[in-house]
Amino acid sequence: MESPKTFSEKLFSWMIKQNRREDPRFTELADKYLVRRYVAERVGSQYLTRLYWEGTLPRLLPFDYLPSRYVIKTNHGSGQIIRVDGHLDRVEVSSTLEDWLRSNYYWRDREYQYLNIRPRVMVEELLDDGLPKGPLDFRFWCFHGVPEVIQVDNQTHDINPFFDVRWSMMDLTYRPHAARPKIGRPERFEEMLAIASRLAQGFGFVRVDLYNIRGRIVFGELTFTPVAGHLKFLPGEWDLRLGEKWELR
Repeated sequence: MESPKTFSEKLFSWMIKQNRREDPRFTELADKYLVRRYVAERVGSQYLTRLYWEGTLPRLLPFDYLPSRYVIKTNHGSGQIIRVDGHLDRVEVSSTLEDWLRSNYYWRDREYQYLNIRPRVMVEELLDDGLPKGPLDFRFWCFHGVPEVIQVDNQTHDINPFFDVRWSMMDLTYRPHAARPKIGRPERFEEMLAIASRLAQGFGFVRVDLYNIRGRIVFGELTFTPVAGHLKFLPGEWDLRLGEKWELR
């Protein structure tokens, strides 16, 4: 694609270039374990989740020494999460994790940043904002270090409201059948904007995902290829408007 103009065109163009130039920096930032170092250096470790354990051998998980509520996940893919709140089948969990560790998320949609991640298991605190489908995920779409729009998502992905940086709801979505509830402006919102901006510095585009647990801001992840590029903004004019904010280099 010689002259991409819309956001989706530029995203696909960027994905193709990444596969050709193989920039290892993005591997580290897509790795849910290694990215913690980047976050600590840029904004401070106080914004990280509590990490109870990490390793490459599921059979060594210290179940007897973990709290009653926690999350088990892998560092190298998407959606590979087990939420624990009380009893669990240890054999089944270990088997599931072994399967996940053998997978390479790159081959699903050719997102280069996932190709060379060394798979591992992470056990973190379970984040709870008191909402039945929470915690809410505040996704800051940043262009050249500037947050432009904020998407709010939940754990079942059945909502898709967007807000501007003044927290006014926008006529924008990419899930046409999802609800767009009016969600209150989160506590310490200006601080969330500042964190997203600092983490996004140096990138033409990145989505910075943050949680807000009753006023406590917690880093989620950095996303360089949302929905692996398979999204369509509605109304369609937004694809061009957001594309204009991204200067490909």
